[in-house]
Amino acid sequence: MSKLKKLAGETVLYGFGSIFPRMLNFLLVPLHTINTFSTAEYGIFTKLMAFVAFINVVFTFGMETAFFRFSSKPDANPKQVFNLTQTCVLLVSIPLSVIFIVFSLPISESLGVVHHPEFIVWLTLIMLTDAVVAIPFAQLRLQKKALQFALFKIVNVLVLLGLNYYFLKFDYDPSINIGYVFLANLIANSLFILFFLRTLLQWRPAYDKTISPAMLQYAYPVMLTGVAGMTNEMFSRTMLDQWLPKNFYGGITNQQAGGIFGACYKFAVLMNLGIQAFRYAAEPFFFSNAADKNSPDLFAKVNHYFVVTGCVVLLGISLNLDILQNFIGTDFRSGMHIVPILLMAYLLLGIYYNFSVWFKLTDKTYFGTLITLGGALVTIAGNYWLIPILGFTGSSWAALFCYAFMAIICYYFGQKFFPIPYQVIKMMSYLVITFLIAMLVNAFPISNVWTSTGFHGLVFGAYLLAVYLIERPNWNKAD
Repeated sequence: MSKLKKLAGETVLYGFGSIFPRMLNFLLVPLHTINTFSTAEYGIFTKLMAFVAFINVVFTFGMETAFFRFSSKPDANPKQVFNLTQTCVLLVSIPLSVIFIVFSLPISESLGVVHHPEFIVWLTLIMLTDAVVAIPFAQLRLQKKALQFALFKIVNVLVLLGLNYYFLKFDYDPSINIGYVFLANLIANSLFILFFLRTLLQWRPAYDKTISPAMLQYAYPVMLTGVAGMTNEMFSRTMLDQWLPKNFYGGITNQQAGGIFGACYKFAVLMNLGIQAFRYAAEPFFFSNAADKNSPDLFAKVNHYFVVTGCVVLLGISLNLDILQNFIGTDFRSGMHIVPILLMAYLLLGIYYNFSVWFKLTDKTYFGTLITLGGALVTIAGNYWLIPILGFTGSSWAALFCYAFMAIICYYFGQKFFPIPYQVIKMMSYLVITFLIAMLVNAFPISNVWTSTGFHGLVFGAYLLAVYLIERPNWNKAD
């Protein structure tokens, strides 16, 4: 089996463990948005989850990537590396958790849930649980135990779905409201502790005067990169209600607009799930093949087929938005036009992740921090200028501009320090043509559902045939 086929197989397994559970998790969107939470309530939920996404990055402190890097060194002691990285994660996450719990009341006031400081407590415990099991999950990836990884993730989501349905349909108290979602997450995530109980009991606090400082030096730029990355992804969801002019959408309040934006964003996350599955398999793949003299050519092929697959996914989702919109409440559907823009933004983010292999392999992780900080500035400026003009559509374009900027800058510096022969012209052709098709088809909707479905099916079939004819001659050459 070639290396590319092996990577594809592992991506499928990790996809089964990340995409399939998240697809199940996607079933929560209709449960939350159809006759349960209002657009305003969902706006608050979106804002709180953005807060969690920011802090989660700090809790793990970039130690997952450090774990891969230091475990892959020739003289590495896997058990020692595990103990050292797990110790670092706990030394960061436990004190932070105590701070958030102690100051839960003022934090809840600043986030607009003044009467629910328990929400902050529950969210903090969720983040702590995620941090505790982050390195054990990374260890499964390093050990190629993708099936076990998938099983743990799927069980977690099934429990989460069941608890959400039970709380919201059978044991619902309006005073708790969106808190039921947080409570369900906390209970479901607690199962991870049971799954990894044996691994966690084998952990011993450890510190090495040489390795530990080197790990922290390697990891903290990764953490800063993650924080800046979350700024790129979540900033619009936290600032939309503040920067959106009043009455921009007529009778829809800014908080309601935030709920609509957050619900429609869920469809674009489908692309991000595929990227996440790919990253789970690709990160250890890149490190393990770094010493191969043919690695630049191999990495270029990986990126090419990633782009092709991503474009197929982008168009497949974009051509079926008229059907997919039925998964959310009618009050949320006015934002569906932003989905193709966000799908392209996420695809560009995935390309950036591929390009970023150079600074991880050369131990220049500070470049990742600088590039992502630059992206964060683009995000902030883009939202500041575009939200008052285009509303949440402006936020979507800001995300696309941000990730395009990051990919271009990362490619530029990567070719200087770790040259990789990417097929740039072919990649750009795929991206531009696919995006134009998606935008044009959605700009001229067809009212009749059968005619629309048939036309979209013909467009997608023709696209797949074109991709097949272009790529088929190169398949036997792939290594």
